[in-house]
Amino acid sequence: MIRFLSRAATTVARTAWLQPISNRRSLFAPSSTSTLRLFHEKINGPNASPVALQMIDYALSLPKSQKSDESFAQAMLVLEQCLSSQSSEGQDIVTQNSKGMVLLAMSNLLFGRENYDEAMEKLQKIQDLAHSSLGVKVAAIEALVGLNLELGNDDTSSVLADKCLELLGKDEHKRTVGEFVVADARAKAVKGLVELVCGNLGSAESLFQGFHDSEGYVGNAALSYGEFLHATRNFSLAKDVYHKVINEVAENKDFSGMHTLASCNMASEEVLLAAICALGQLEAHMGKFSDAEETLTKALNKAEQHFGSRHPKVGVVLTCLALMFRQKAVQERSSSLLIQEGLYRRTIDLLKAPPLDSEGNVTMGSSSRRDVVALARGGYAETLCVQQNREREGERMKRWAEAAWKNNRFSLTEALKTSESSNKLPVIDARIGRVV
Repeated sequence: MIRFLSRAATTVARTAWLQPISNRRSLFAPSSTSTLRLFHEKINGPNASPVALQMIDYALSLPKSQKSDESFAQAMLVLEQCLSSQSSEGQDIVTQNSKGMVLLAMSNLLFGRENYDEAMEKLQKIQDLAHSSLGVKVAAIEALVGLNLELGNDDTSSVLADKCLELLGKDEHKRTVGEFVVADARAKAVKGLVELVCGNLGSAESLFQGFHDSEGYVGNAALSYGEFLHATRNFSLAKDVYHKVINEVAENKDFSGMHTLASCNMASEEVLLAAICALGQLEAHMGKFSDAEETLTKALNKAEQHFGSRHPKVGVVLTCLALMFRQKAVQERSSSLLIQEGLYRRTIDLLKAPPLDSEGNVTMGSSSRRDVVALARGGYAETLCVQQNREREGERMKRWAEAAWKNNRFSLTEALKTSESSNKLPVIDARIGRVV
């Protein structure tokens, strides 16, 4: 195995130095999207094989730089070779961590191609690695919860989140030590996110209690906590939390592994985009529409840059922008129908919304994003209904949106017509494409 890994490392190194000088740093030096930051446990918990980490980092750099089917295939081949190089009989924690991190990287690539089934299959295999570190296992379950929430499988998400808490319960006596404290916070936060999606604010509050002073108050966990504060109208503290998440991820601070180990819609790029998007929504809810437009435009640019201009994630951000213009028009008693309609039309196209004659049957490939599609069509319907010659079209679209809306916390009308007097405030989580 040592010889194989040496050859693999040499191959990676030679490939890197065949690249133009300007590209070499992106292959090996830590960057804002480096796997060494995303997957490497540096302080609390043992490391994986350095060669495996190098191969993972190289593999993930390929589709990011080239964005082609060929680069994706090459990346998966590198990861498959890396996985096969690990001893099948190896039960030591370094070998099992190496396997787990390769599987996390594979799931990340598959998620980027919207291949949710295979991504979840890779994540589920990590649970069979009995001797892998707690950080690897928590990251895998967290990603599984996130994918199932995005697909609308709320019951499955709840069961998985409970499983994550049970995993921590087995090591309760170690919770005061580094890795376990952070893992405990992340497990509670992902369960809290499930409760938010299901509309159980009381249960979510108990999970987030004392969270502000926790060592695990970063990344995904902090973002979910911020959304809870936002949804319960604690605007000031929610704003602080969003800024904290944005600054920490954007500045690429050197956290321990338990803070940064994540995959799929829970990876750092997703967290940063979702935090910016949530901040923009918060500014709109506070009536600061100029700030909201600027922030959401930043989120839109980031989504297009990272995912591509035709990705459904762009549609999620556009929905937030359209709703912001709607709120602004209502509060300022102005009209922005043309802007809103343009945003809604593009959103519906990007989210691959089904035709109106499929009333209530919102199924878009492997990902539903049902909440966002219903909001977009509901908002679009409003812009049509106030136009006399398009009222019939608007009413038809409104009926579709109401049939598709399945949120347990509030009706579609309540979600669209937020006001200062309302206790129900919708927040779109861009990670999972759901309203919390």
